[in-house]
Amino acid sequence: MSTVTPASLKITKRPWSQRGHADHGWLYTYHTFSFASYYDPRHESWGPLRVINEDRVEAGTGFGTHSHAEFLIFSYIVSGTLEHKDSMGNLENLQRGEVQFTSAGTGIRHSEYNRNRDSEVHFLQIWAKPNKRGLKPHYETKKFSDEEKKDKLVRIMEYTDRLPKSAGAIGLQADLSMDASILTPGKKVVHEIVAEGPRKLFAHVVMGGRAQPQTGGAQIKIGETILGEGDGAYIDGAKGPGKIEIESVGDKDAEFLLFDMGPEDA
Repeated sequence: MSTVTPASLKITKRPWSQRGHADHGWLYTYHTFSFASYYDPRHESWGPLRVINEDRVEAGTGFGTHSHAEFLIFSYIVSGTLEHKDSMGNLENLQRGEVQFTSAGTGIRHSEYNRNRDSEVHFLQIWAKPNKRGLKPHYETKKFSDEEKKDKLVRIMEYTDRLPKSAGAIGLQADLSMDASILTPGKKVVHEIVAEGPRKLFAHVVMGGRAQPQTGGAQIKIGETILGEGDGAYIDGAKGPGKIEIESVGDKDAEFLLFDMGPEDA
C-alpha cells in the first residue's frame, strides 16, 4: 500500500466485463450502474452518482428527443463528434475534451446525435442526483485539453459550495467532484480529499476499444488494486483531510475519471 494512500481504504473493483452491456447496433454501451434493462441491486448508485454509461454511437444515429428532470447530466467526449440539441434552445457539436453539462431541474427535453457519416462517437454519460429539487434548468459546456490533463488531475466538476477553490470547473448542486487525468506509464498523481470527514470515491478507466486488451493497455493502480480499461473501483473509508495516490502501471497512457463525494446518497 502506498504511504500516501491510507491502508484503511476499502477498494472494491468493478471489472469492465461485469458491467451491464447492450449492443443495439446503433449503440454499443456499458453500464456501471443499473440502467434501462440492466438491473443489479448491488450496483444501483454510489453516493449521488447514479449513472456512468460508456457509450459508442454509430455514424448517422443517436438518441432521439427525450425528457429528463431532477438529474445532473454530463457528457464527457472521448472521440468523435456529438450533437446536442435541447428545449432551452441550445445546439452544439461536442468533440474530444469537451464536457457538456445539463442540470435538468424541473424538466428539459434534449437529443444527442452522431451526424458524422463514417465514424462513431465515444463518450461517457454521467448522471448524479442533486441535493435540491426544483432547480431551474441549466446548460453549460467547457473544454479540457489533453495537454491540461497530461500527468495531472484536472477538476472537471465541483460542488458549487466549493467552486471558488476550483477555478475553471463546472459547478453542480451536489456534494460531488470529478477529476480527469491522462497518466503516462510510470507517472503518479495525488488526489487531495476535497472535504473534511468521511468520503466516498469512485474511479473509472476510459476504454480504448470495445473490449479490454487481453494483455497490456492502460492500467492504473490505487493502493494494491489494479484497474484496466473499462474497470471501475468503489473506494470507501476515505477521510478528509487526506490523500490518495494513483499510478499508471500499464504500457499506454491511462485516461481516467476520479469522483469524490459525500458518504450519503442524494
